[in-house]
Parts: sequence; structure tokens; C-alpha cells
Amino acid sequence: MTAFIFVLTILLIFAYGGLSWHFIGNWKGVASLPRNPRFEHTLLGIILLLHAYAVMSPLSEGSMISLGVGRALSVVVWMMLVIYWTCSFFYRVEGLQLFMMPLAMATLGFALAFPGEHIMHDLGNPAFALHVLVSIVAYSLFAIAALLAVLMLFLEKALHDKRWLSLVRQLPPLLSLEKMMFQVIGIGFILLTVSLLTGVLFSEEVFGKAVALSHKTVFSVISWLLFAALLLGRHFKGWRGKVAIRWALAGFAALLLAYIGSKMVLELLLHRA
Repeated sequence: MTAFIFVLTILLIFAYGGLSWHFIGNWKGVASLPRNPRFEHTLLGIILLLHAYAVMSPLSEGSMISLGVGRALSVVVWMMLVIYWTCSFFYRVEGLQLFMMPLAMATLGFALAFPGEHIMHDLGNPAFALHVLVSIVAYSLFAIAALLAVLMLFLEKALHDKRWLSLVRQLPPLLSLEKMMFQVIGIGFILLTVSLLTGVLFSEEVFGKAVALSHKTVFSVISWLLFAALLLGRHFKGWRGKVAIRWALAGFAALLLAYIGSKMVLELLLHRA
């Protein structure tokens, strides 16, 4: 990592910290600056461009790509922010920024501390490039779905507590959040399916060896089965509310264990790529 990227990352951490303070302060009614959605969108768009440069430039080493656990987390959260920023023009996504700005700040700091040493395959390989791209977008979508599920849990409890009424008025309706969560999960499920298929069908070409029954494979399949069951339950039995939330969070937890869990154990505890 160059000195410029290091300084830029520190500045981005402060930028996301400032946005976190702004959004949380406005929700609590103690912020000095009022909400200005157009300015916020523009500012976040500029920050995301700088964030893209900060997280993407250290990944490439010649024709190879390096995705240690810290860098992988940072890329996924950046993709989540891009999806959030894009959706904010078309949907009411109030509330997500309370999670996403601190999350971006935390993952950038984590990437500085634990960049990882895992050098992966040539991005010139189309099968591998497709696998990486689809996997990152799928993980990002499911992470957003998990945040929506958490927001739904909070909103369900807040609706019955007068202390939170002013906050509830600023959030999208519960049914809108639920609809958005299932839309995100539906797209993410398609991409996760493509990711698993490319990992299995092109394993020799992508990873240089036949597919193995590894920790990552097992939890990825478990996650796929959980999300498949959720979508089927929604379609045939009308699952919603807490039932849907539990299945969504369980599916995301399995997906988190599939990649991030194994990477953290290997890189941070065992010091292996």
C-alpha cells in the first residue's frame, strides 16, 4: 500500500465518521446541520469514487488480484454503498445509512490493519473474473437484505413504543422494507446460484483443482438452501414478518461463515492464505 492510499483511506474513515455523526445526530435531533438529501447524495457519490480508488488499487498486483479478508470486506461494503446510493434515487431507503456509514468506516480501518496476503488467480481468466464479480455483488446484496431485516425487527418493536414514534415517522413503512428485502434477496439468490455454479463447473479452470467439500463450500450451499427455502416459503405459504426475518438472517449468517469466517480463521489466527 502506497503512502497516498494510506492517507486517502484515513481521510475516508473521517469522511464516513462525519456522515455517521450527521445522520445519527439528525435522527436524535441534535445535529447542527439539517438534512439536505440532494447534497448528501452528491457528497456520498464523490466519497464513493474516492473509496473505489482506495480499495481497488491495492488489489491488483500485475495481472493478479489480492483479496485478503480486510480487503475483501472493504470491497463488499463499498459495493453495498454503491447499491444503496443507486437505490436511494428510486426507493425510500431511510435508516440504512445509520448502519452503512459506520460499517464503511470500520471496514476501511480493518483493511488497514489486516490487508491479508492471499494472492489469487489471473483476472484475465473470464470464468474466474465472472465468479469473483458475481460473488461480491451477491454478498453485498445479501448483506443489505440482512440490514433491512434488522431494521424491520427494530421497526416492529418501535411501533409499540411511544418513545420511538418520532423516529418511526422517518422510516419507510414496514411493508415497504419487507418488499424491498425480498426483492434484494431474489436478485442475490440468482447471483449466488451463478457463483456456486461457476465455482463447481469451472473449478479446474478457476481454482486449478477439482471442487472439494470444504468449509466454504458447505456453508455456501447451506446459505443457498436457506434462501431457497425462504423464497419458496414466501411464494407458497406467504411467509413474512419475523419468520421471514429469521430465515433471512440465518441465510446471511451461513454466507458470512462461508467466506469471511474461514478467511479470518486462516489469515488472522493461523496466518495462512
